[in-house]
Amino acid sequence: MYRAIRENKINTVIIITLFVLIIGAIGWLIGYMNNSPSITISILIGGAVFAIFQYFMGSRQALSISGGQQISEADNPRLYRIVENLAITTGTPMPAVYLINDPAPNAFATGRDPQHASVAATTGLLEIMTDAELEGVMAHELGHVRNYDIRVSMIVFSLVVVIGFISDIFMRMAFWGGLSGGRDNNNNGGGGNPIVMIIGLVAMLIAPLLASLIQLSVSRQREYLADATGAMTTRHPDALASALAKLDAYGRPMQRQNSSMAHLWISNPLKSGGAAKLFSTHPPIPDRIARLQKMGGEF
Repeated sequence: MYRAIRENKINTVIIITLFVLIIGAIGWLIGYMNNSPSITISILIGGAVFAIFQYFMGSRQALSISGGQQISEADNPRLYRIVENLAITTGTPMPAVYLINDPAPNAFATGRDPQHASVAATTGLLEIMTDAELEGVMAHELGHVRNYDIRVSMIVFSLVVVIGFISDIFMRMAFWGGLSGGRDNNNNGGGGNPIVMIIGLVAMLIAPLLASLIQLSVSRQREYLADATGAMTTRHPDALASALAKLDAYGRPMQRQNSSMAHLWISNPLKSGGAAKLFSTHPPIPDRIARLQKMGGEF
């Protein structure tokens, strides 16, 4: 597990570098097409400020978007005590516990580190899970906390939002005549060159897709690791496998859907379909179950 945590921290640096390069390339392209280096600098500074804001406030936004309400032991002793026991067992700081009033069975963890973490579960999850299965699900979520997946998720989420926001501004400028610097002076910059304009538009369309693919790659691997961490914590991988089977059988779209935080949940909270599966932030549940069953045979 410690190797996984170390690799996660290294991956965080690599991911940030990739996203900074993408944002820098977008900023340079917009500045070039407008003959204005100051635009590039403004985009880089603005993107950095926005990403930092999202990093510190993203967990609150995720909990608010999902409709989570923080609970104490008196509000729901079963859920609270399971999380508390797991935190004591693993030596993890006790996270804030949230309950979401939604019949769709699901759960997620968020925060920037174990000292600022929160875990949330839906009422639908509590209704269909046995105690052992619920323990497996919450051990999975605490696995995200212990492995620093929540930090990676917050950083990736923040930078994906930044890239999408910048690309959207560029597209609006392009179609509403905002890229006028080059047209005023065709000898400078790329605004007056239709080839450069086409390249720029294609780049703006590809950038969010590239960012999303990076997000998907990171998220899917983190789910496998959290499954393994949760199974090692409880020493009962079959319970988590059973919980995942129920999530697959009884899963439904969340009432308050939001694609930007889909990667946080233990099960895909969005509507299913061919395109949805292709761009799913989660690996197939049958594959996850097979890995857990293999672990169970090794205990």
